[in-house]
Amino acid sequence: MGSTGSVRRRVLIVEDDEDIASSIRYNLEREGTYDVRTASTGEAGLNEILRSPPAAVILDVNLPLMSGFELCRRLRRDEETSRIPILLLTARTDENDRVLGLQLGADDYIVKPFSMRELVARIHAVLRRTESDSGPAPTYSDDRLFIDYDNFIVSVDGETVGLTRKEFALLRLLSEAKGRVLTRDYLLDRVWGLDYYGESRTLDVHIRRVRKKLNLDSYIETVIGVGYRFVGQTKNSRSEP
Repeated sequence: MGSTGSVRRRVLIVEDDEDIASSIRYNLEREGTYDVRTASTGEAGLNEILRSPPAAVILDVNLPLMSGFELCRRLRRDEETSRIPILLLTARTDENDRVLGLQLGADDYIVKPFSMRELVARIHAVLRRTESDSGPAPTYSDDRLFIDYDNFIVSVDGETVGLTRKEFALLRLLSEAKGRVLTRDYLLDRVWGLDYYGESRTLDVHIRRVRKKLNLDSYIETVIGVGYRFVGQTKNSRSEP
């Protein structure tokens, strides 16, 4: 149980099965550190999140009116909700569904039926990870590249680099996910939106422009047939004097 006086972190459960939602709520609340809310549809969940963003969302995939995948996608597209940790629940065992959920930005994925102890442990882990990642000054910095995410400032070797809003958005997404491959569809959805029907070649053009302006070609890798990965500074990023 949590210590007396500890701050309770709000967790929202979006699950249309009343028994499952109640069981999850009970097991989280008995920890003593969570203030748990529930919603039974995707739309109700979205409204609750926009009204009062929680510390984390436990989200069922098969929801009425709006699927868990669609709700996850919407949360990741909105700046105010894009960083909320999401754990997906589903009865689907198909690998493609799990991959889709993670590509849409879910932080973790658990298949029904599941152990309540495991679910609680995963929520703990997701919150620890995201809370340790948060900081007062969201920036990226190495010996050559500096990015101030809040103030839209980019500099290389101390010289300011001018990027368009979409170029900056791409660089931000890639650098914040340093070391992880971001798929082409994910980048297009996040930067151009779900209503974009243009050629995916637009993404390649913008990536080339970012590379040219930064003059740091080795920082962004092309993963053929998948997408792009931000590598950042490596041992060979700067030539020896």
